[in-house]
Amino acid sequence: MNTEKKTYYRALSIAGSDPSGGAGIQADLKTFSALGVYGSTAIVAIVDENTQGVYGVHPVPVEFVTGQIRSVLGDVGADAIKIGMLHSSELIRAVISTLSEYPDVNRIVVDPVMVATSGDPLLMPEAISTLRDELLPLATVITPNLPEASLLLGEEITHSDQLEEAARALSALYPDRNVSVMLKAGHLSDDTLTDIFYNAVTDKTQRLSSPRVDTPNTHGTGCTYSSAIAAMLAKGADLDTAAIKAKQYLAEAIVSGADYNIGKGHGPVNHFHNLWK
Repeated sequence: MNTEKKTYYRALSIAGSDPSGGAGIQADLKTFSALGVYGSTAIVAIVDENTQGVYGVHPVPVEFVTGQIRSVLGDVGADAIKIGMLHSSELIRAVISTLSEYPDVNRIVVDPVMVATSGDPLLMPEAISTLRDELLPLATVITPNLPEASLLLGEEITHSDQLEEAARALSALYPDRNVSVMLKAGHLSDDTLTDIFYNAVTDKTQRLSSPRVDTPNTHGTGCTYSSAIAAMLAKGADLDTAAIKAKQYLAEAIVSGADYNIGKGHGPVNHFHNLWK
């Protein structure tokens, strides 16, 4: 008789909360669950926000954040980690130090969150260089949008013709690391939304396209995208497969959620479009 227990695919999100449920930790957990992955969390900040904006950020003490990470990784474990909003240099460095205690956890997706969909800043200005120079080199995949990529590169990226070169340039910031890049094109106005995925291991790019949907329901799309990539990596997918499937999941979630009314501003995508009928 086989008494061996089954195990879940596991992913840990290190990020801030969103009480309205569309972004941050809440979006990450929904995405993990929808894609068949057991999600755990380390909450770095309690954010006062809704679909209309961000009204306040209450940081969790740094030692309490690192305690959460150790509690999860020392017990449940993780097959992949998604890192979202880390608002200060002190917190970024503490997370890096804590993760170094668990070298076997090496599939890390970093969403370099700097500005919310509403335009509200979520990262202290002094922390940008810490994020760029100390955290991003540890990532398997980074998922910047165009404003974030522009800040990281120190040049404006405003046209689709710039995307492939920009994705390669972002990876080239870390020549001794294989940092792959999912460069998100949502801020462009093209009829087709074409993101660029640069695989640093194979040195190849892919253009991942989906129809642009006319909807205000885009709250938390960045969080959802990065956590979908992490979920796929947790399940053992290679980089290209993880990127393609994450893009497909998000595109379908946007289409499915386009006609719903949640909140008075930028509503969420439908994370459970495959499950809710």
